[in-house]
Amino acid sequence: MKLRLFRNATLKLDYAGRTVLIDPYLAPKHSLPSFTGRSPNPMVDLPAPIEEILEGVELVVVSHLHTDHFDGVAKERVPKHLPLLCQPGDEGKILEAGFTDVRPLLDVFDWNGLVFTRRQGSHGLGPVVEKMGPVMGFTLAAQNEPKIYWAGDTVLYPPVAQTIAEARPDIIVTHSCGAKWDGDLIVMDAEQTLATAELAPKATVVAVHMEALDHATTTRADLRATAEARGLAKGRLIIPDDGETRSFAAS
Repeated sequence: MKLRLFRNATLKLDYAGRTVLIDPYLAPKHSLPSFTGRSPNPMVDLPAPIEEILEGVELVVVSHLHTDHFDGVAKERVPKHLPLLCQPGDEGKILEAGFTDVRPLLDVFDWNGLVFTRRQGSHGLGPVVEKMGPVMGFTLAAQNEPKIYWAGDTVLYPPVAQTIAEARPDIIVTHSCGAKWDGDLIVMDAEQTLATAELAPKATVVAVHMEALDHATTTRADLRATAEARGLAKGRLIIPDDGETRSFAAS
């Protein structure tokens, strides 16, 4: 399996002979409004041309409809005929954007031997959740591949711990920028990312969704420093740079 981070949550997986694109955020640097007044978004350029990002993609996953996960450029550039997996309730707006093969992930979905299982997420806790709206994570499994838990835009709360205990993933992908909305944490920060790693002592945690948005509060350096202070074993936490590819073998 290969995982390439492009920017924010946008990942490309080469997995069991298939190529999957997750949460395409393709807008040019500074082309979208600020969330906090600190900077227009996204704060950084894509590390590769859009054509390269889309090359070979066979399936698209859109976890939710916030612009930093599925923006106007993605709606224009991602081929409309590709199968697109989304959370229930988002399919109408995606169909309105012209996509023709939209498949809500209701529970378990087997696509050419790639088995996706929908997992709960909470985009914060308390009143902010109503503002943020619903989100989903998923686990992904296939023969002779490591099992992935892609947690998505969620804080650490009991259903995340339950998923880790039940699914026993080999790789956990966390959104770890510590983004806040109205002062409330809406995705994991450094402390929650490390606590997630401690729940899965045999898993590798891949922390993404960092240094791209102006409401983030946690940098890659912050997360590395926290991991070092907590004594996390070397190799258990991977913090890829934008454009970086990592390979993983089946456990």
